[in-house]
Amino acid sequence: MACIGNIDEVVHDAAMRQLLSRHPDSCGIAAARVEVSIMRPRIDSLVLSYVVAGNISDIRLPSLAAANRSDGLWQHTCFEAFIRASPGAGYYEFNFSPSTCWAAYTFSGYRSGMDMAAGVSAPAIDGRASPDSYTLQATLELDGLSALSRKSPWHLGLSAVIEDISGGKSYWALAHPPGKPDFHHEDCFAYEFAPTMPS
Repeated sequence: MACIGNIDEVVHDAAMRQLLSRHPDSCGIAAARVEVSIMRPRIDSLVLSYVVAGNISDIRLPSLAAANRSDGLWQHTCFEAFIRASPGAGYYEFNFSPSTCWAAYTFSGYRSGMDMAAGVSAPAIDGRASPDSYTLQATLELDGLSALSRKSPWHLGLSAVIEDISGGKSYWALAHPPGKPDFHHEDCFAYEFAPTMPS
């Protein structure tokens, strides 16, 4: 498959590379491994590089489209990020599609008070595919996350839904709670980072 977009060359810091775990209820088999590299090139910028290893030709990748805001992206192959300031508080959900479509929502609590996230910039999304790997890089501008307090560390949840061409799906996250896949659960917010960086 041809290169989609233009991913800048980056140096992956091993300390910032996170391996996602596959949920046991997953049906899709094309993806063998998913990891995410987390980079902070600037104080208010977060760059997430999701790398899927496996039989990429057996993964259903949405076709490249205009980079519009869109709902329901999680129903097909999609990469996600959740950000909150403290347990039990409100949080943001971001969806990044290989099509370059995206979504951003706010929640006032666990799966409650869902609304479109206002004031956030459209993430820059680039994708690249080869026979045995697919990389999606999404750049988030954090200065628009006005609903989150900057007085304490932020907690990041990273996840992915990978759909096979047969329709089977696998669910990947930093951590999974007991039971069915649930990327909104507090157990999934497993990576902590500072909302500001020391000078």
